[in-house]
Amino acid sequence: MEKTGRVTCSRQSDLEKSFKLATRSLLTTCSKEEFSKAFSGFTSFEQDCLHRLFIQVISSLHANIEDEFESLCLEAQAGVALDTVEQFVEEESLDPLFSEMANVMDIAHDLSTAKKNEIRYLTSMLERVD
Repeated sequence: MEKTGRVTCSRQSDLEKSFKLATRSLLTTCSKEEFSKAFSGFTSFEQDCLHRLFIQVISSLHANIEDEFESLCLEAQAGVALDTVEQFVEEESLDPLFSEMANVMDIAHDLSTAKKNEIRYLTSMLERVD
């Protein structure tokens, strides 16, 4: 992913972590005992050789898949897109008009109610002074 001298955004880092966790869980090597049971028809020496080969293949797959993922993310400019999403989310959370809980009519009603209460308060203060 894009790491050009700056900290990656949290969404980008979450994407990288999730991808790595997913590939690791899919490409986990099995134990030597499990491997031996699966290839019980082979000699112990052959099983050892096959197991070492299996581990090399899995390790290589991990590296190739992670490299390909990083390459695709760079090509698709995923980091830039995620930075933009992060910026939109941040702007949206700072702007009450974008909030899902507050719509324009609610805000207008709240402002109107606040102004009416303020007018009542000031009117009552004027009446006390008179």
